[in-house]
Amino acid sequence: MDESHGKTVGQVRELVGWIGAGRKLTQTGRITLADARTLVELLGTGDQMDPVIGDRMFKTKSSEELYHLNLLAEWAKAARLLRVAGGRLLPVKKNARLLDRPDGLWNALFEAVPRIGSAVLVSGWLESVFSQEYAAGLRTLLHRLYAARGPVAGDALRRAVWQAVTAPYILDDVPPEQLRAWRGSNDRDVRLLLEALAALGAVRSDDDTVELTGQGRRAVAVMRGEPLPGEPVFQLRIDLEDVVEPAVWRRVLVPAAARLDQVHAVIQAVMGWENSHMHAFTVDGVQYGRANTELDFGDERGVTLGALLKEGGSLVYTYDFGDSWDHRVTVEHRIAAEADRRYPVCVAGSGACPPEDCGGAGAYEDLKRTLADPTRTEHADLVRWLGLDSGVGFDPARFTPGEANDRLQQM
Repeated sequence: MDESHGKTVGQVRELVGWIGAGRKLTQTGRITLADARTLVELLGTGDQMDPVIGDRMFKTKSSEELYHLNLLAEWAKAARLLRVAGGRLLPVKKNARLLDRPDGLWNALFEAVPRIGSAVLVSGWLESVFSQEYAAGLRTLLHRLYAARGPVAGDALRRAVWQAVTAPYILDDVPPEQLRAWRGSNDRDVRLLLEALAALGAVRSDDDTVELTGQGRRAVAVMRGEPLPGEPVFQLRIDLEDVVEPAVWRRVLVPAAARLDQVHAVIQAVMGWENSHMHAFTVDGVQYGRANTELDFGDERGVTLGALLKEGGSLVYTYDFGDSWDHRVTVEHRIAAEADRRYPVCVAGSGACPPEDCGGAGAYEDLKRTLADPTRTEHADLVRWLGLDSGVGFDPARFTPGEANDRLQQM
């Protein structure tokens, strides 16, 4: 086995081979302790059966306590190499050919990373926000690494994940000691994920720096939906509706194969929003958004831009259901992806993004008038709220594609 594929590939291959025609599971669907003892040694997982701490032995009661073995089993199931049926752990015969194809096996395991959150992030004594917002945290971690030209500082990466996973929550009233504990559990889980990715060979990591390997970078490019040369790309025009003088709009090149959750991230970045509120896409009367909310949205992760729109078609993207920022997203042209060009990319635009939580389009028009007129009663309060030195510190016409692209690189 090529060492560049990481030890996980070899361990999963050994595990699936050892399962053979199938192995009986416990009533709770776990690997039996007898089988676990064999596998811990065979696979070299590093788990301890019946660990001794001080002068006391702690009896292992379930294979679920064996973190690395449990992770390998769940990873193999997420990669559709193993399945559970009739109380037995069985191989998936149609995917057995991957066991003899290291590259194919590696790709299957990497593609399964979004589905192993509950196995790789253990709750421990305090469950992390990351474990609840795994998709957002994983996306931020991988995309931040992908955007970097070299190693990324570990503390900066952990901070980026924390900001991403806490974005949907209001933490202003959380006591400082509890916030520190949550942040600590979050950092712990970031380290666990990085250990798993390093064992796969997708990253090189220590506690100080993290960097994608060459194979990891190629896999993240595929995960990001970056098109191959010649594949379809949409030239989108994004107009913030009901905002004038100046109008706020952006022109962006986005792969037609981009999922709507990816399009959401693009819009947030190019507009300059902070991704701190809910959102939805509306196409032909059907709404798509985050599937784990109580709202009856279609799952935005399950549909692509190209499946919904053609050249000349449009949809509405709504951000912040209180302020109701509606964006008209129109496909101006369909073009072919160019070699050596990274997508998505912002190529034009105008107008600053309105301040977050300013009250919507009507309130924003009043905000601009108030900032421009020092004689208004609310002028000083508004300047303080925005953290400005004076009203002229906010320029509603200010926008550069370069700043938008910097944010895109950090998605």
